[in-house]
Amino acid sequence: MSKKAPADDEKFLFVDKDFLNSPMAQADWSAKKLVWVPSEKHGFEAASIKEEHGDEVLVELADNAKKMTVNKDDIQKMNPPKFSKVEDMAELTCLNEASVLHNIRERYFSGLIYTYSGLFCVVVNPYKMLPIYSEKIVDMYKGKKRHEVPPHIYSIADNAYRNMMQDREDQSILCTGESGAGKTENTKKVIQYLAVVASSHKGKKDSSAGELEKQLLQANPILEAFGNAKTIKNDNSSRFGKFIRINFDVTGYIVGANIETYLLEKSRCIRQAKTERAFHIFYYMIAGVKDKQREELLLEPFSNYRFLSSGHVQIPGQQDDEMYEETMEAMSIMGLTEEERLDILKVCSTVMQLGNIEYKKERNQEQATMPDNTAAQKVCHLQGINVTDFTRAMLTPRIKVGREVVQKAQTKEQADFATEALAKAVFERLFRWILARVNKTLDKTKRQGASFLGILDIAGFEIFEDNSFEQLCINYTNEKLQQLFNHTMFILEQEEYQREGIEWNFIDFGLDLQPCIELIERPNNPPGILALLDEECWFPKATDISFVEKLLNTQGNHVKFAKTKQLKDKTEFSIFHYAGRVDYNATAWLTKNMDPLNDNVTSLLSSSSSQFVQDLWKDTDRVVGLDTLAKMTDSSMPSTSKTKKGMFRTVGQLYKESLAKLMTTLHNTQPNFVRCIIPNHEKRAGKLDAHLVLEQLRCNGVLEGIRICRQGFPNRIVFQEFRQRYEILAANAIPKGFMDGKQACILMIKHLDLDPNLYRIGQSKIFFRTGVLAQLEEERDLKITVVIIAFQAQARGFLARKAFVKRQQQLTAMKVIQRNCAAYLKLRNWQWWRLFTKVKPLLQVTRQEEEMSLKEEELQKAKEVSIKFETELKEITLKHASVLEERNALQEQLQAETELYAEAEEMRVRLGAKKQELEEILHEMEARLDEEEERAQALLVDKKKMQQQMQELEEHLEEEEDARQKLQLEKVTCEGKIKKLEDDILVMEDQNNKLLKERKLMEERISDFSTNLAEEEEKSKNLTKLKNKHESMISELEVRLKKEEKSRQELDKAKRKLEAESNDMQEQIADLQAQIADLKAQLAKKEEELQNALARLEDETAQKNNALKKIRELEGHISDLQEDLDSERAARNKAEKIKRDLGEELEALKSELEDTLDTTATQQELRAKREQEVNLLKRAIEDENRTHEAQIQEMRQKHTQVAEELSEQLEQAKRVKTNLEKAKQALEKETSELTMEVRSLSQAKQDGEHKRKKLEGQVADLQSRFTDSEKQKAELGERCSKITVELESVTNLLNEAEGKNIKLSKDVSSLTSQLQDSQELLAEETRQKLQFSTKLRQAEDDKNSLQEQLEEEMEAKRNVERHVSSLNIQLSDSKKKLDEMTGNIELLEEGKKRLQRDLEAANTQYEEKASAYDKLEKTKNRLQQELEDTLMDLDNQRQNVSNLEKKQKKFDQMLAEEKSISSKYADERDRAEAEAREKETKALSLARALEEAQDSREELERANKALRTEMEDLISSKDDVGKNVHELEKSKRGLEAQVEEMKTQLEELEDELQAAEDAKLRLEVNMQALKAQFERDLQGRDEMGEEKKRQLVKQVRELETELEDERKQRALATAAKKKLETDIKDLEGQIETASKGREEAIKQLRKLQAQMKDFQRELEDAHAAKEEVLSSAKESEKKAKSLEAELMQLQEDLAAAERARKQAEAERDELSDELSSNSSGKSALADEKRRLEAKISQLEEELEEEQSNMEIINDRLRKSTQQVDQLTNELQSERTTSQKNESARQQMERQNKELKAKLQEMEGQVKSKFKSSISALEAKVAQLEEQLEQENRDKQASAKTIRQKDKKLKDLIMQVEEERKQAEQYKDQAEKSNTRMKQLKRQLEESEEESQRATAARRKLQRELDEATEANDAMSREVNSLKSKLRRGNEPSFGSATRRMGGGRRVIEDASEEEADSQSDFNGTKSAE
Repeated sequence: MSKKAPADDEKFLFVDKDFLNSPMAQADWSAKKLVWVPSEKHGFEAASIKEEHGDEVLVELADNAKKMTVNKDDIQKMNPPKFSKVEDMAELTCLNEASVLHNIRERYFSGLIYTYSGLFCVVVNPYKMLPIYSEKIVDMYKGKKRHEVPPHIYSIADNAYRNMMQDREDQSILCTGESGAGKTENTKKVIQYLAVVASSHKGKKDSSAGELEKQLLQANPILEAFGNAKTIKNDNSSRFGKFIRINFDVTGYIVGANIETYLLEKSRCIRQAKTERAFHIFYYMIAGVKDKQREELLLEPFSNYRFLSSGHVQIPGQQDDEMYEETMEAMSIMGLTEEERLDILKVCSTVMQLGNIEYKKERNQEQATMPDNTAAQKVCHLQGINVTDFTRAMLTPRIKVGREVVQKAQTKEQADFATEALAKAVFERLFRWILARVNKTLDKTKRQGASFLGILDIAGFEIFEDNSFEQLCINYTNEKLQQLFNHTMFILEQEEYQREGIEWNFIDFGLDLQPCIELIERPNNPPGILALLDEECWFPKATDISFVEKLLNTQGNHVKFAKTKQLKDKTEFSIFHYAGRVDYNATAWLTKNMDPLNDNVTSLLSSSSSQFVQDLWKDTDRVVGLDTLAKMTDSSMPSTSKTKKGMFRTVGQLYKESLAKLMTTLHNTQPNFVRCIIPNHEKRAGKLDAHLVLEQLRCNGVLEGIRICRQGFPNRIVFQEFRQRYEILAANAIPKGFMDGKQACILMIKHLDLDPNLYRIGQSKIFFRTGVLAQLEEERDLKITVVIIAFQAQARGFLARKAFVKRQQQLTAMKVIQRNCAAYLKLRNWQWWRLFTKVKPLLQVTRQEEEMSLKEEELQKAKEVSIKFETELKEITLKHASVLEERNALQEQLQAETELYAEAEEMRVRLGAKKQELEEILHEMEARLDEEEERAQALLVDKKKMQQQMQELEEHLEEEEDARQKLQLEKVTCEGKIKKLEDDILVMEDQNNKLLKERKLMEERISDFSTNLAEEEEKSKNLTKLKNKHESMISELEVRLKKEEKSRQELDKAKRKLEAESNDMQEQIADLQAQIADLKAQLAKKEEELQNALARLEDETAQKNNALKKIRELEGHISDLQEDLDSERAARNKAEKIKRDLGEELEALKSELEDTLDTTATQQELRAKREQEVNLLKRAIEDENRTHEAQIQEMRQKHTQVAEELSEQLEQAKRVKTNLEKAKQALEKETSELTMEVRSLSQAKQDGEHKRKKLEGQVADLQSRFTDSEKQKAELGERCSKITVELESVTNLLNEAEGKNIKLSKDVSSLTSQLQDSQELLAEETRQKLQFSTKLRQAEDDKNSLQEQLEEEMEAKRNVERHVSSLNIQLSDSKKKLDEMTGNIELLEEGKKRLQRDLEAANTQYEEKASAYDKLEKTKNRLQQELEDTLMDLDNQRQNVSNLEKKQKKFDQMLAEEKSISSKYADERDRAEAEAREKETKALSLARALEEAQDSREELERANKALRTEMEDLISSKDDVGKNVHELEKSKRGLEAQVEEMKTQLEELEDELQAAEDAKLRLEVNMQALKAQFERDLQGRDEMGEEKKRQLVKQVRELETELEDERKQRALATAAKKKLETDIKDLEGQIETASKGREEAIKQLRKLQAQMKDFQRELEDAHAAKEEVLSSAKESEKKAKSLEAELMQLQEDLAAAERARKQAEAERDELSDELSSNSSGKSALADEKRRLEAKISQLEEELEEEQSNMEIINDRLRKSTQQVDQLTNELQSERTTSQKNESARQQMERQNKELKAKLQEMEGQVKSKFKSSISALEAKVAQLEEQLEQENRDKQASAKTIRQKDKKLKDLIMQVEEERKQAEQYKDQAEKSNTRMKQLKRQLEESEEESQRATAARRKLQRELDEATEANDAMSREVNSLKSKLRRGNEPSFGSATRRMGGGRRVIEDASEEEADSQSDFNGTKSAE
């Protein structure tokens, strides 16, 4: 049966059971020893332990197979897979942070947002709407216990509601968490659920107000509008805490509600962060208010308001105008009138207008002014106050100084602070008013609330970077709530330990948090933080720093207090909370605690013309005014202002009081804890930040709860379950036979040798510490694996032995066949045998006449026999008719019996109904008895309560007397204090006199010290202030004196009253004692009556038990009768079957009688026997009928007896009922009397109620204990139900396992389709791979080209150095020559005249040279421009290089990502392929096996049918009919046995199917292991790639540094070149020729580039062809080797080309050397030289371009080599796949062979069985033939032989057909393999063609290389020719002076040339070195 698919809503509630019970996960966990290891990214990662070295452990991560060493203490244990996604984390065996985080993460990713953790319900915000809050889900959770349904907030709410109804105990639900975690949403859901479950429609409501439930739901939108805002974390964040108290009546209907709020964030209405909003109502109002109302409210656009700092921030998916309409509608439902709504909006508008009031500073003074008062006018108009008064109050408020009132000018800062404070106060008061109004409407019901359910929605523990006063309050609250949780949790836990009788030292875990709570809230000795803060608020010189210093002095040594290590600020301190250390900053704490206001403005507002504003500002006397603030700022005032302390309370005091109230209410309730968690700060669904969640789990106290849980024994198992699960670990420990569960567990644990500290044995359970069960699970898994391995070994051995026996039988069969074949071969050629075979058919020809005569005689005999048979037939027909009549009579009898049986059944049904009715009556009686017992117990309890009340009243009297004595003592002390105060007044008067004297002195000094006038005036002002204060203090003291006198008088009056009351009380006590005595007497009577009633009850219960016993006996008797009936039916069916068989036999006998007309004695005997048998059968039938009738009569008698007994029992029960009713009436009368007495007592009790309030706490404690015990009871029930649920889940798992077998067949078909899809994906991925590989190679080529450019620049640098050195040498030579020339000039002076002619010729030449010089200048300018262009190009290229490097980095990142993606896809593809192949092969093999089994079955059925037909023929042909019937029965039994054997074989086949499935599972496990290995290899490769990348980056950096060095050297070289002067006139022609050669070279290069593009295209074609070629055979390896050889040749050619290139470079260097050597020392031509140098650099760049082209060619060659490598890799992979396929095919063939062998065995067995049956039949036939005549024997023998041959022929035909089918299958397989071979051949041919193309491309490359080398040779030749021309050109410049001295000059020139050559050689060797 396939399991029904879960619904959409159930997906997000129920865990997938298939996942939990997967054997693969269990195997993986037990095999790998998985643990949790800390991780920076994921919090914790799964890893398996490899090695242990002391404290350190080597682990291997499960995800990426990365190995790392970890400290033992950092490792955390992992739970077994059966605990995955567990609903209650308290059930985890290993309770640690990692397991909790993993469980929450797994559930969150599965859509399960709710999880239990003991008493907690942990909720993770899903950031999307889930379908789990519908009406269907509400119905699902109604009235269900916690364990019956999955975790949900509805379950928490429903359990709280049910507990409240059952236990009559108040409940609370505590929702805490960070902002954005979903607290408000969960509280809404709770309220919605309760509104649905506890809705009442009975009470009449007012027409104006809506229904109460509707109002309760609509209160939330109003509070959200005024108290919620958009923050960074949350779009609808509650900026206040709230406690919603819903009241219920006795019947469980909602009768009212009350909402209390805590810590409203008032500052949000003044300022917000960038993307945040103020409270929603401001935006709703501006967007939603219409025209008229807009004018009335004086509203402006968003941008005009300063307090809305970010303008209009829109919330996604929410329209402000629509939300405004909703809030207004909610207000109308809550009963707010139009006027009230308008007033609320006016106040909101005022808050925003206050922000628009601007103050400015006056020029020469600090005083603030208000230049523009439009905003102030708007404020005053909205609030109904005067503008001038308001501006005066803001700018120059009146301050009371003593008795005088002074106006004080405010600074700009003070005025701004005052307006902001006013805005905050206005909004806060408005919020409180709305809350009070909401509470008023919700409490406006007539019904009285019996109990309540409170929902606390408050911010969770917060640790920010900057923690202020608000965070301290929130964290203080959470400390108290955590203490409450610890208290409730471990009281329950420890009570269970006590109940189970476990040794346990009681721990109060609440005390762990007590030091921290005391540090915050302690009032004195030493005072806590809040007390110190309040104290500092009353000191005038107090600042935040002084407060922190005082705190350090008083609490510095506290355990939970610490100073900050790095004191950034003096206002910082730290507290150690339960969630961690929190650093607080105490800046502005004093002002926050006092919350000061401008009391001038508040008094204005309290006297406003608007009644609403007056209501808001009723309590202006409680406001902290400006005078107190002024005292705070004053420096010289003593600390006498403490006297005003009673006027108002600080924020800290108010909060502490409200928290104390909240905690008392929570302590009086039964708490339910909900912890909300925010998964990420991005508001993204499906993402979970592990560290964030862990931090919240710590702050929310979940991990604290787990820490506490670890102290105890969290894991517990019932004895029976422990024994059932772990008995395998202690198999021999428990003796056979019955043993108690506890004793068995003790023996098992002794055998297991567990540490006694790890477990405790209770009364019904065994308790364990965390982790023990996981260890036992591991040991159990090991034990089970050992057992299963042994079982498998036995099974394999059995199968092997069976196979061996089968092989032996096959061998013997083969030998027999061989022997028969050999005998036939011998006889075949023997002549006598041939003669015998030919003569044998001729023998019957001679006997034809005899046979004819015999046949005629036989005919005559046959006719006679037929006549006899006809006569016999007639007789038999008559007998048959009589038998039919008898049968009809029997059938009629049977019908009558069936009708009787039906009547009996009806009787039984009626009796059963009567029995049920009696049972129901009995149950009702039992219920009544229970009720009576409960009433009796209640009366006893009331009696005890009355006694307790008496005792309490006596104690109360004693306490009253003690209190009176204390009051007298206090009175005495007060009088003493008054005297002290009077003394103080006298002292103060003296001081006042002294101060007056000082004032006079000061006035005298004023005249003396006119320069210090200002200072003295200030002092006098201070003194006057002090005087005023003292006077005010004196007046206050006088007032107090009067008050004290009044209080004394009141005390006297109270004393008198108390004395009168005490007298009254004594009288009342005497009355009460008398009443008690009467009651005791009455109680004694009642007890006696109760005992009598109990005795009666016991008798009745005994009678009831007897009746029940009798009913059970009757039921057993009825079941016995039913069994007898069944047996009767079975006997009747058998008789009918026998009757049918006899009828069939009779018919067969008739047919045989007609056929055989033998009147022998034997036949007559047989007939007589048969008649006897028929008579016997008739008698037997008659006997059976009689017995049956007797049994039916007995049954009827028994039924009548049972009915009579039941009727008697009914009558007895009715009598009992009447007696009980009488007793009940008597008891009711007694109870009514008792109730009357109780009422009278209760009236007396009400009089004394106000005197015993102190004792109610004790009663509450008793009630809490009672509720705790009931909770434990409920928990036990829950555990029982859990066990039943687990049983059901086990049965479900069994059904699912059956469903999986059916699913597998479907999976095979789906996997085939997936295979096709994966193949298509594979193709796409391979294409993407190729594209990325090409990009990678291109990037590597770019890198190589850059490296080579660097090398070339280095070489150019060296060449420049050579140039410099050679030019220096030439300079020195030229100097020497000049010296020689000076010597020669003296000799040549004589020949001046001769040289004049030469001079004239030289002048002409000079003019020519001048013209040439002009031309050279033009060329120089042109070259300079070209140089500048080239420099610009160089800069651009450098920028391009940097951009390319950036792109390369980005590309590397992209590549890494793409690599990871491609590796993942490849892994998935490989997995899918492997699984698909395995599943295909298995499916095919199984299908074939099934088909073959079905074929064999069909063949056997055919054979069976044939045998049946033969048997029928034999029966018809034989005479001895009786014996044939028995033989037929035997054959039938044999056939049935064969059918059963076939069934067993089918079952074996099914077992084999299961084995195949197990093998599939193993393969999947192996696949996972392979996948893990593959991922490890991938990681290794990635790491290698990263290392290479780092190396490349290093190389690039080194190259960059070298480039910079080169640039510096170049600059130096250019400077050196500028110094040198060269003459380069004659080089122009040579440069032009060089430029022409360069152009030709560029053309050739372009051609080469075009060819390279063609090659690229061809390569791309080759890639496409390569994608098609997926499988190639061994021949491609040879071709690959040949390709490698060719590659080697190409590499050698490349090396030769590189050598040629180096030679060309060397020649270029020589050319440059020669060019530099030919330079002469002419200074005028330096500019021309620079030009030429620029041209040389251009030539060098061109050469570099050529080199880069050469490198590109080399890179392409490398690519081709890489492609060849890829092809070889793919070849190898294809070989492996082909090998796998071959192995799979061989496995298939083996399986086919085995199946064929099994089939042959089955056929052999069947044939042998058939042969045995046939032989038995033949023997019987032979016996019959002996009785018949000899002639019939021959005929029958021949008929038999013919039939046997026909059978054999049929068998042979069937075998031939099977063989033909197999042959066709083999032919198909052969054709498929041939087609596959052809495809492979084609692919081989295509790959050969590709390789040929590649060789052709390589040949082309070789040709191009040859051409390039030839071009290089041509260039070198041109260079040589240029050299020669240069040499020739230098001769006329030096040798045209004289012809006489020509020889000498030539010699000198030759010498100089030789020297230059030698120098160049020297430089060459240098450079080479």
